[in-house]
Amino acid sequence: MKIGIYFCNCGSNISDKISAEAVTEAVLSFPEHPYVTIIGFICSEDGKAEFEESLKRERPDRVVVAACSPRDHESTFRRCMANAGLNPYLMQMVNIREQIAWVTEEPAIATEKAIRAIRGAFFRVRLQEPLEKKQLETCPDALVIGAGPAGMKAALSLAEAGRSVVLVERTPFIGGLPVRFEELFPALECAPCMLEPLMGDLLHGDYAERIELMTMSELVEVTGFYGNFIAKIRQKPRHVSLHDCIGCGECVEACPATSMNEFNSNASLRKAIDFAFAGVLPNAPFLMEEICVRSRGEECRACKDSCPMGEDVINLEEVETIVERRVGSIILATGAGLYDASRVAGIGMGTLPDVYDALQFERMLSSTGPTGGEILTKGGNAPASVAIIHCVGSLDEAHIPYCSGICCQYAFKFNHLIMAKNPETRITHYHRELVLPGKEAQTLYHHAAHNKNSRMKRYDGIKDLKITQDDNGGLNVNAKGEASPVDMVILCPAVIPAEGAGTLSSKLDVSCDSFGFFRELHGRMDAAQSTIKGVYLAGSCQEPMDIRTAMLEGMATVGYTLAGLQPGRMIEIEPISAEVDETHCSGCHLCISVCPYRAISFDTERNVSSINAVLCHGCGTCVAACPSGAITGHHFTNAQIMAEMEGVLK
Repeated sequence: MKIGIYFCNCGSNISDKISAEAVTEAVLSFPEHPYVTIIGFICSEDGKAEFEESLKRERPDRVVVAACSPRDHESTFRRCMANAGLNPYLMQMVNIREQIAWVTEEPAIATEKAIRAIRGAFFRVRLQEPLEKKQLETCPDALVIGAGPAGMKAALSLAEAGRSVVLVERTPFIGGLPVRFEELFPALECAPCMLEPLMGDLLHGDYAERIELMTMSELVEVTGFYGNFIAKIRQKPRHVSLHDCIGCGECVEACPATSMNEFNSNASLRKAIDFAFAGVLPNAPFLMEEICVRSRGEECRACKDSCPMGEDVINLEEVETIVERRVGSIILATGAGLYDASRVAGIGMGTLPDVYDALQFERMLSSTGPTGGEILTKGGNAPASVAIIHCVGSLDEAHIPYCSGICCQYAFKFNHLIMAKNPETRITHYHRELVLPGKEAQTLYHHAAHNKNSRMKRYDGIKDLKITQDDNGGLNVNAKGEASPVDMVILCPAVIPAEGAGTLSSKLDVSCDSFGFFRELHGRMDAAQSTIKGVYLAGSCQEPMDIRTAMLEGMATVGYTLAGLQPGRMIEIEPISAEVDETHCSGCHLCISVCPYRAISFDTERNVSSINAVLCHGCGTCVAACPSGAITGHHFTNAQIMAEMEGVLK
């Protein structure tokens, strides 16, 4: 077997510590007498050309490249091997720069280390087998879960690029949380107005026909792999046709049943059949079966009989359905929620009147909210004094240890809006830290800081702050031994993962971090990719963020989807994967439980495990765990690894 060893001097990075001459002399003692070629910079254009020419001339059976980290240039040298007509997997790299030259002071010791490492690679490469990449036909369409700003942006952008998109939304409306707000920081833009063009294009624009919008729906199960996912989606009955309803509201007026409206923070009533809130899109009501008098066994057709558009618009007999859709990629854009402030003792959430969390106050500020945009206490009066408490549950090991990063900005937005509506209201900000990143974030802060009716008070921890009620029903904020009477308290809780994130994580096998947000493949380099190939993350499902950042994350997922899955294009499957020897598999399922990439399934008919090469990353976890030794890791077989170890120890 003819083996070539290519030694890179890397300028002085390697040659200052490792003697190429000593390496060449040592190689003469290797079996089968491999040849050695020394190249100055093998990764340079000239170096790659010299490497390829040598390969074409010598036609070695196996190749060892002693150079830098395989992370940097293993793919480079594999391409050179392929260009020279050799199988790229018949090459083994040795990292003599980072692992030896850069960390070993004595040249003699460094040279000896390099010789041992090269000897190990030499013994290993003799056992390496040629591997071939496989090609697979894929589906270019996408599933987007969550119709907030990031999800809508991703869905519409994919549709504009010619892709079909299934957009799944758990609630009856699109737009996420921001569409329920009135103004957004930092420029106080109207949220519904800003999102309206995007929502309008998604529902009725030129590319709307490529988007299948499924409201009141959730993912049930996903099978398959990147490029070929099969998603099962459960769609709850809306009982109102989105295609035929004109949003007149006649059915709402006729409905006899009422309940609290959760989409208005339970600050107003809703009918059993009603709009989520005024101005909602899609502009159609939905029926809540648990409120409807029919749920109590009574017969009622009031809504159906009152509809001026005919019998078919409202279907009282509609039932839950489960549909299947084939997609190539999945984008998670499930958004975030607010920490339950009632879990923080002593601040009165849920127990004292006129104590509101941020979402409740947003609805109060909204012209479509329960007070029509007026800031009013329970007694119906404009508050003369308001306390805004930052960091409720944040920066606290007993609750949420991190800073959400956006709370200070919306707290100062509240300050601005309160002053605009009630200029004489006195506002006190109780804060731990002030976090105002970005070029525009200081504007609202300065507006509050320079206002004669606003003041700042710093507190050490939420346990040192207590809200009480006096004998007359008024509120007092107690901090650092000082009690300040106020008419209203606004709490700014931590931003946390959205409801159901954990369940969705288990269905997709997408891991979550210690805080419950979806974990990125790499927090800096690949923040829009999850740990599962083909499943991408957009918006605040991965961490608290503002709308601008969420939109950018949505576009990043679009880029990954469009680049990886193109109509008619085959994807290449990396051959470094694991394979099950069915004759030795005992069917113990252990490999399935340890696989971090959900690449292993169980064939119940043959009673053996099966590895999906598309999902397998060749990590070797299943190989190590298999008690029967039935799994082989291609390119990392036991024999290859043992040969490398023996070569190093000789």
